[in-house]
Amino acid sequence: MSALEIGFWSFPVLMGLIFLRIPIGLAMLIIGLVGNYLVRGSFTPVLAQMKDLTWSTFSNYSLSIIPLFLLMGQLATLGGMSVALFRAAQTWLGHRPGGVAMAAIGASAGFGAICGSSLATAATMGQVALPELKRHGYSGALATGTLAAGGTLGILIPPSVILVIYAILTEQNIAKLFISAIIPGVLAALGYMLAISIYVRLKPESAGLRARAPYAERWRALIGVWPVLLVFIVVIGGIYAGLFTPTEGAAVGAVGTGLIALFNGGLTRHSFMPAILATASSTAMIFFIILGAGVFNNFLALARVPQFAAEFITTQGFSPWLVLTAILLLYLVLGTLMDSLSMILLTIPIFYPIVIQLDFGLSPAEFGLWFGILVLVVVEVGLITPPVGLNLFIINKMSPQTPLSETYKGVLPFVASDILRVILLVTVPAISLFLVRTLG
Repeated sequence: MSALEIGFWSFPVLMGLIFLRIPIGLAMLIIGLVGNYLVRGSFTPVLAQMKDLTWSTFSNYSLSIIPLFLLMGQLATLGGMSVALFRAAQTWLGHRPGGVAMAAIGASAGFGAICGSSLATAATMGQVALPELKRHGYSGALATGTLAAGGTLGILIPPSVILVIYAILTEQNIAKLFISAIIPGVLAALGYMLAISIYVRLKPESAGLRARAPYAERWRALIGVWPVLLVFIVVIGGIYAGLFTPTEGAAVGAVGTGLIALFNGGLTRHSFMPAILATASSTAMIFFIILGAGVFNNFLALARVPQFAAEFITTQGFSPWLVLTAILLLYLVLGTLMDSLSMILLTIPIFYPIVIQLDFGLSPAEFGLWFGILVLVVVEVGLITPPVGLNLFIINKMSPQTPLSETYKGVLPFVASDILRVILLVTVPAISLFLVRTLG
């Protein structure tokens, strides 16, 4: 069997390991090591390469941004920012049909601006908003579907851990990627709110009404979210303006949210260590997946799978738009099987060399930004796509009286909104590139 054949056979074997519930990072590591051995015929060069690969991977300075953004999310939760965001959104929107669910989306978008993790956003906002949704008579399907969809805004609205990984893999500018994601992120939140509005009009029994809050209460609640806006402007604005690097910006954000949490009384000597340990645990999980993907992708490169795929596509004369559509559809399928980080790490080293050679009427720099946003949005859809969207399980576990099938039904309008947004962003690249072009 040739090296190329071994490379192609590795994909069904990897899927088999995933179906056997072996963690994706470990599965990629095993396949990568075994594949390297089969191609090289000896374990000695494989072990030597493992040593070099581990060092080169984790000595990458840009990776230090990940634990800092995760810590920022932990400290933001301790500082009560998630509660303040939901309270403010609820006072302004809660009296409308489906308003409390819309408030949960708005609060998730705000929390996503200071937390780069979708799962953390879903879990945090679930704790804050789920009791209120139940108290105001929202059905289990709408409540859990809303919070699962809202959680995806954690990776779509910058800062985003997924965008950082994409930027490292494709050598893109992190600051420009963050700016490019702002308008698609806002569109996502507005699309979700529209989906809720249509849902409650078709099923009015699925949502109750909240009493209209007086304007004095609304303005007080709105003033309470100034720390979130301040942190977002300082971090994203400072990075894009060149005042500090993305890693320095993440550090500034972590310190800022820590000081706010300390001032609000949420950060104490008892709560500090659990936040550090939660950050360390999430970072370790992400880094292990990065290592496993690095070993697997190194094996694929050795077997010349990416080179063969790129040569095959470019010589067949396929339309660039057909190739892009096929890749995005494949992401939707993979999203039902894998988590977002694993998809990015597994596929970008294969797909990016293919699509960068195709002509979409954009410069290589603009194409890299646009493609990154498209991938991010489609990966985000995978987090709420049945049967194994991770956000669905997180939120459903927080609402044990709601059958998982009801959560599946409740999230479908949001999936439809996502698909329409993907089509819009594909057909109009200027949406993603507008702010970069304007500010650049």
